[in-house]
Amino acid sequence: MAKAKGFIEFSRQSTGYRPVDCRIKDYREIEIPLTPDELKKQAARCIDCGIPFCHGAGCPIRNNIPEFNDLVYQGRWQQACDVLHATNNLPEITGRVCPAPCETSCTLSINDKPVTIRHIEYQIVERGFAEGWIKPLTPAVKNGKTVAVIGSGPAGLSAAQQLARAGFEVSVFEKDEKPGGLLRYGIPDFKLEKWVIDRRLEQMKAEGVKFHTGVDAGKDISAHYLQKMFDYICITMGAGKPRDLPIPGRDIPGIHYAMEFLAQQNKLNSNEPFNLSSRINAAGKNVLVIGGGDTGSDCVGTSRRQGAASITQIEILPQPPESRPEDTPWPMWPRQMRTSSSHEEGCTRMWSIASKKFVGDASGLKEVHACKVEWKQDNGRWIMNEIPGSEFVIKAELALLAMGFVHVEHNQLIKDLNLDLDARGNIKVNQYQSNIPSVFGAGDAVSGASLVVRAIDSGRLAAEAILNWYQKNS
Repeated sequence: MAKAKGFIEFSRQSTGYRPVDCRIKDYREIEIPLTPDELKKQAARCIDCGIPFCHGAGCPIRNNIPEFNDLVYQGRWQQACDVLHATNNLPEITGRVCPAPCETSCTLSINDKPVTIRHIEYQIVERGFAEGWIKPLTPAVKNGKTVAVIGSGPAGLSAAQQLARAGFEVSVFEKDEKPGGLLRYGIPDFKLEKWVIDRRLEQMKAEGVKFHTGVDAGKDISAHYLQKMFDYICITMGAGKPRDLPIPGRDIPGIHYAMEFLAQQNKLNSNEPFNLSSRINAAGKNVLVIGGGDTGSDCVGTSRRQGAASITQIEILPQPPESRPEDTPWPMWPRQMRTSSSHEEGCTRMWSIASKKFVGDASGLKEVHACKVEWKQDNGRWIMNEIPGSEFVIKAELALLAMGFVHVEHNQLIKDLNLDLDARGNIKVNQYQSNIPSVFGAGDAVSGASLVVRAIDSGRLAAEAILNWYQKNS
């Protein structure tokens, strides 16, 4: 534990943000870190709770949270950095974008505010890089086996790094121009600047991981080639198939998937080439974001920075309660109202709203017709019904579909490898191994869309499964 009565002496102090009128003028990260003295007090709040639910119930990668909190409190930062990296390949990512389920399962959350675990993690890894403690880790002996990792998101990067450190020759194939997957192209720079990814990639390259970008596996290189040239394949392509909204008027210009919109802006920020004539630009437009999750929130923040005239975000589900409800008790992730930094920058939010049709012409979208809905339980199942007479119109020249993702893209690679899929369309695996013994899968490609931290854990476990299979058959 840290300080015996630290949670009594010190209140939770969250990080701040740059002022709204300042931060919406650029795409730099908005969070203002705590000072070392402030952070020590926050680490001191970690109590001797006996069973650390933050570690077990809350953290998908099972970070040793009480241990690194205690080490930070004692000023033993390098040891804290080692403890953190023992379970997490990308703490600089989770320290920035993770929703921190560890904090909602912190014992203090029962009747107080939790420890600022996510920010302590962020400060540990940033100090580790600044002090030069984070170095390449190379194996003493190579095992002579080769692995092709398909996709370079959080699952792919974690799997690749673990495999390289275990002695495999690892090649990562990425269809985009730079590695990072969702981290690079799906998360806005104001939450995650891309030099953060590049810094970790340099470590991985020094550990022997080879990156091949601009390569669409299954198209630019065949499944046959991959199976012939590599001993194992690990598919970590993510859940790239977005959920559509097939209502009348869907083909009107001005309606786009959220990830198209976000990826374009990230490419602009990093001066990556793309067809500017197809740019999706919110400047001067009334923007409607359909979907109330994190991706929708990212669309709000990006639209605000592009200069949207107005931004409305609608969600088909009911508005969550302000505090933890009884149906998600501690230490579960609470179903409650959350307001992001992007929402604070200016946005109209509406719940229990269903889109009925898009209206416009060949020149573009003009408005969206919607209605209010109500949710009622029927034998334990939630049933949605439209409220008669509740129809209304939302003026919008740009609609962004941010309703999540349904499954991995069923591209040529998946088809040519003849991989089994589960009922939801994900790659079907048993202990991360597909129906083809040499082909493994990890991350959202096997689980469906989930958190970055879960993808990291999945990538690590898939790497362990490949190592176990190699050792069993060697």
